[in-house]
Amino acid sequence: MKIPKNDEPDIVFSERDSRNIRQLHDDPLVIMLKVEEFNIHWVLIDKGSLVDIIYLRVFQQMKLDKKRIRPFTSPLVSFTRDRIVPRDIVTLSMIARTYPTQVTKEIDFLIVDCPSTYNIILGRPVLNRLRAMTSTYHLKVKFPTVHGVGEIGGDQVLARECYQATLALGENHTWVINEPKPIPEPLETPQEVKIVLGDSTKVLKIGTALLTSEKEKNDLLLMSKLRCFCLKHEDMPEIDRKIIQHRLNVNLEYKPVQQKRRIFAPEHNKAVTKEVEKLLEANFIREVFYPNWLANVVMVKKSNGKWRICVDFTNLNKVCPKDSFLLSRINQLVDSTTRHKLLSFMNTFSGYNQILMDKDDQEKTSFVTSQRLYCYKVIPLD
Repeated sequence: MKIPKNDEPDIVFSERDSRNIRQLHDDPLVIMLKVEEFNIHWVLIDKGSLVDIIYLRVFQQMKLDKKRIRPFTSPLVSFTRDRIVPRDIVTLSMIARTYPTQVTKEIDFLIVDCPSTYNIILGRPVLNRLRAMTSTYHLKVKFPTVHGVGEIGGDQVLARECYQATLALGENHTWVINEPKPIPEPLETPQEVKIVLGDSTKVLKIGTALLTSEKEKNDLLLMSKLRCFCLKHEDMPEIDRKIIQHRLNVNLEYKPVQQKRRIFAPEHNKAVTKEVEKLLEANFIREVFYPNWLANVVMVKKSNGKWRICVDFTNLNKVCPKDSFLLSRINQLVDSTTRHKLLSFMNTFSGYNQILMDKDDQEKTSFVTSQRLYCYKVIPLD
């Protein structure tokens, strides 16, 4: 039965469709789809794609008859003009939505063999066949069916997990594996500028390629903002608790966990002791007795050969609810620099250490060393 054109249901998006979406966002539209009786998660809706794609690892896991595969030799070309040749093409049955507002279509998928955090990418061919309308604001797809308007909602949390996994893989979303480019050498050697007259230890570095007038303006700006710079942890002022403090939303249904103390080599113990002394001197930690929660320190070797000291808060994290809103993405930060003449590469650290921990939650951050037990008085981030 076909729907007469005049009787097709209107497709409308309203604020009601974005009821469970965290705004404002720039998340991709990631959905779940039924393909050949398989429920496929991590399906990306990409209106910029001219083809529909299923990745080879996903197709192999479906264990379908290989006789259904047909050869396909035309390359896919990205906006950077990179090319990749699909393995084959296969026609698969796709079911959108659930009964009764559902649509079943036979879709030609290109089988692509390259790393991806997504399982399937649906492009314009599928959307046009479904006569679908998408809204990235509402993270939803709607399409006409015999029994009304069908809709598929996107999973915002899953979309952000996919995005973070993509960044971790260093993956290109045009399905092209790029060769890693060498890091270019700096074109200039930064010049040190003393921000405190007579103290050669308190300096900032600025580029030497600046015009004389720009350099003078920068020097004056840095000198006028001298109170904003703390070159030592001890110089950092604490933010008043009335303004902000950090609390832990620990689920009280779970019992506190005390990790058994790990034994480190003398070299590692020396590094831990040195770091603890620095934290004590900066008044970031304090000694604690008989804490209910207790974690171990973790040694991570940095690229310069020195040791980085972290705390294993795995057990504590498990009993705290997760925040679905992630930190700023690097592409958003880069985009925010447009239309500006100058870009500062000032490297700051320990900003979170100005925020105090709630007094009732301090001992939940307790950690054990070979000398004593300590807990954080400030947010344990740097």
